[in-house]
Amino acid sequence: MTMNVRNLERELLEQFPASDAEPWDHVGIACGDYAADVKRVAVALDANEYSVRAAHDAGANVLVTHHPVYLKAPDAFGPSTAELPSCSAAAYTAIRLGVSVMSFHTNLDRSIAARVKLPALMGMTATASLEHTDDPLATGLGALCRTDAVALGDLARRAATAFGCAPRVWGDADRVVRTVAFLGGSLGEFGEVAVKNGADAIICGEAGYHVAQDVAQRGCAVILLGHDRSEEPFAEILMEAVVHAGISAQDVFRIVPPRQWWTATDKEH
Repeated sequence: MTMNVRNLERELLEQFPASDAEPWDHVGIACGDYAADVKRVAVALDANEYSVRAAHDAGANVLVTHHPVYLKAPDAFGPSTAELPSCSAAAYTAIRLGVSVMSFHTNLDRSIAARVKLPALMGMTATASLEHTDDPLATGLGALCRTDAVALGDLARRAATAFGCAPRVWGDADRVVRTVAFLGGSLGEFGEVAVKNGADAIICGEAGYHVAQDVAQRGCAVILLGHDRSEEPFAEILMEAVVHAGISAQDVFRIVPPRQWWTATDKEH
């Protein structure tokens, strides 16, 4: 059965309702031809120029991502230059190549699928979201899990293996952890939420220095994976969602992003 771009967006918004997104977020279609028939669908973490070109080169006319092209529209759209933000070139290239781009950001973050996904990578089961710990059935940001007693250092090593990174850890490596919180992306105010809900540690993407310091000193260790590492598993959720929406699995593929950053201790550098 043929599906057009608008109907694919509609089906995905059924799975990740726009009402679950933050008011400042930009979810759904950002650019493209609503009436175009879907040929192939590429899925990626980021809606940038690299992903757009990779989608087009592989025969896809739809790019579905977690991160939006932009949260606020830039002043102009055009080829990549030092004067314009990178999102300008991403949108310009998508329109020029005929690739429709749609994103599911904080509405996906609040989904049950996201809540389950991150803890599952470490063999844990979420009891509720971090946002609504008193209502296990409610959608909400993050996850709260109970686990067998484990030293923080061992927990961090498990996270390193599960997410393929070298985490930065705030807290005593020998400290025993029994309650673990997860949050994809930035910690922000959810460090406070984790502390209030008795988490011994929170595994997330990134956090400001003072936020991580404060949370760790108040008894909740912080394991920082890197923003991208903490949310790359969401691409798998999107692939499953696109297939569930009615696109053949053989016409859905994932774009693995190139390495965007490195640390000075990396052996290859």
